[in-house]
Amino acid sequence: MYTFFGKSSLSDLWEDFIVYRNLEPADARLPGVSTLRKRLNLRSPHLPRKSDPDYALVVAEQLRQARRLDLPKGNIRRLLFLGDTRLLDSTAFENLRQAGGWLGWAFIGRDDMAAAPQNLVEGNLFISNRWSALPDFLEFVQQQGLEFDEQTALVIDMDKTAVGARGRNDRAVDEARLEGVRLTVANLLGEDFDEAYFRQVYSELNRPAYHPFTADNQDYLAYICLMLGTELFDFAKLIEEVRDGSLRSFADFIQQVHARRDQLKASGLAQIHAEVWERFQQGDPTPFKAFRYNEYRTTAARFGGEPSDPVSDALTRNILITQEVKQVAEKLRQQGALIFGLSDKPDEASFPTPELARAGMQPLHRLQTLCVGQSQ
Repeated sequence: MYTFFGKSSLSDLWEDFIVYRNLEPADARLPGVSTLRKRLNLRSPHLPRKSDPDYALVVAEQLRQARRLDLPKGNIRRLLFLGDTRLLDSTAFENLRQAGGWLGWAFIGRDDMAAAPQNLVEGNLFISNRWSALPDFLEFVQQQGLEFDEQTALVIDMDKTAVGARGRNDRAVDEARLEGVRLTVANLLGEDFDEAYFRQVYSELNRPAYHPFTADNQDYLAYICLMLGTELFDFAKLIEEVRDGSLRSFADFIQQVHARRDQLKASGLAQIHAEVWERFQQGDPTPFKAFRYNEYRTTAARFGGEPSDPVSDALTRNILITQEVKQVAEKLRQQGALIFGLSDKPDEASFPTPELARAGMQPLHRLQTLCVGQSQ
């Protein structure tokens, strides 16, 4: 069903033309949100998220600037977008298309090998349950009159699209993040860490039913898991309070911890709480930096593998490049299109710390890994 197609890195597709969550491009020649905020008159002082209109305004300008680095008089008129989530990526695409004033189409993909192949067209979305349908998508949009040339921008979602393809290899991405949480909580709790209890807490609170409480934010969830590993909170009581509405949000939870912060001194967690609390008060969406630094390590460790490995094992263990996405990027680049990556992964989980960089570690998009695609 699946086979390897050699090794590559995402930088082979888009070089350093990628922005992670902080909206500061890996290519230092491009402006970041800190530079563009005033010029674009962004409405909120906080960092915009992927589905926000302000996010699209920033990325649209970064795309224009990236195009002009190669072609000083170049303009973008057409947008292609590759993603994996029907709601988030389609919203990000539509916002970006409108922000740029461009024609455009988006491919929303996943592999569902238990179902018959199916392609659906909804508005400007081409939705498929096969990543191998990407050539069909290109053929379709060309039939709609969309040209592939230097006035075309191909924007590719990194997470669970370019690597860790949804329905194929996405579990490896989730497992890397879980291992980052586990490593962080275990290191901070020391001998008090109970792995079975941790996995019970994480598994329960990571469900969509608790998103109003956790905001679907892994920093918040990691911090909650850490505090539930102390004697300050009872897990069963917390679940009861979340369900009856007396504990509505992460803000409520961290406020409770802060009110009892003196009790953290004995466990050695007072300093880490103070750091998370301060960043949360500043509106930082990734306040638990210690977790994200560990997530970089556990994610980077899953890039790689060898062509001699069984494909099924690599799909479970390693984070792999999606061959069909790679082929689309290579095809459009040969025709002059701009290739640009997006990732909602925090920068702290995507770049090595200075210490790790000195040891030779690279940003995630520069790491070599196997490419995997559907057998021809």
